[in-house]
Amino acid sequence: MAKAPAKKSAATKKKAAPKAAIAEKKLVAKKAAAKKAAAPKVASKKKATKAKVVTKKAVTKKTAAKKPAAKKSKKASAKQISGYGMGSVDVVMSVDQVVKEAASIAGEAPSLEKLGKLAKNEPFLSIDNLNAGYGKMEILHNFTLQIGQGQSLCLIGPNGAGKSTVLHSIFGFTNIFSGKISVKGKDVTHLTPSQKLAEAGIAYILQDKSVFPGMTVEENLLMGGFLKNKPAEAKIAAEMVFDKYSRLAERRDKPAGVLSGGERRLLEISRALVMNPDVLLVDEPSIGLEPRFIDMVFEILDDLQRRDGKTIIMVEQNAKKGLEFADIGYVLVSGETAMADMGDDLLTNPDVGRLFLGG
Repeated sequence: MAKAPAKKSAATKKKAAPKAAIAEKKLVAKKAAAKKAAAPKVASKKKATKAKVVTKKAVTKKTAAKKPAAKKSKKASAKQISGYGMGSVDVVMSVDQVVKEAASIAGEAPSLEKLGKLAKNEPFLSIDNLNAGYGKMEILHNFTLQIGQGQSLCLIGPNGAGKSTVLHSIFGFTNIFSGKISVKGKDVTHLTPSQKLAEAGIAYILQDKSVFPGMTVEENLLMGGFLKNKPAEAKIAAEMVFDKYSRLAERRDKPAGVLSGGERRLLEISRALVMNPDVLLVDEPSIGLEPRFIDMVFEILDDLQRRDGKTIIMVEQNAKKGLEFADIGYVLVSGETAMADMGDDLLTNPDVGRLFLGG
């Protein structure tokens, strides 16, 4: 009787064992499911935390980047940045705006009497009511100019005003529709460029890069005397240039291509002197040059005017420099003379300062 309960207990134990195992498996499975379900939340939380850190860093970086930029902007606004190194950013104007405002002062065109007075009433070269241009396009309209012997005149104005066209017309590079150009009282309007150089004593100095780089300095100079009656005359004239400018004499046998920008400009001016002209037409003497060479070129031009008595008409992009050099200044607008005065007076004129001198 004592063995029966023991068997029952063992059987019960044996029967209960699978149930416990199943329950344990279910519990493990439930825990695993719960862990799996919780994992995305943790990952999401970690990701959010990481994103927050990255965002904070980005904001810090952006703020840090902003501070120097603001400082730089403040520094830039204080810098004088106009085209001629004067005035602040507030006075920088677009080309269209300059043309428009310059046109508004064209109504005060100078009288013929004033132009004569600026030339000391003894015009050496004069232009009377000239209408000229290229092809059938008229650029200059009833343009008048007067300059005395040994004087210098600078033409300034907005792009497309006709400044270079004045020089081209004097030398014979444009179509003359009407009007007259005179030198020493002689009508030279319809002479060819060669005739103007040889007979009227007018030389044209181009903007830039007119030297022959493969030729020597001396050969370039001799090219300036191609209209001389005899080669020996050109040789004598070239030697006179070398005597005047030792800088070129030292490089007479060197290819012109090795010269500095200032030396090339000096060679271009000197080549024009070989024909010993009375009038020099100078187109943008400072273009493409470093500041130290610009000063050198203007010193050369000043010497040619003051010591050699040359009459100089120039177009100059640096209006301030040009007016400081010249005796007379003309402001051109749309092919007409809007203003004319002594160079020093134009420098102090508020309209000229606002439109062409940067403030």
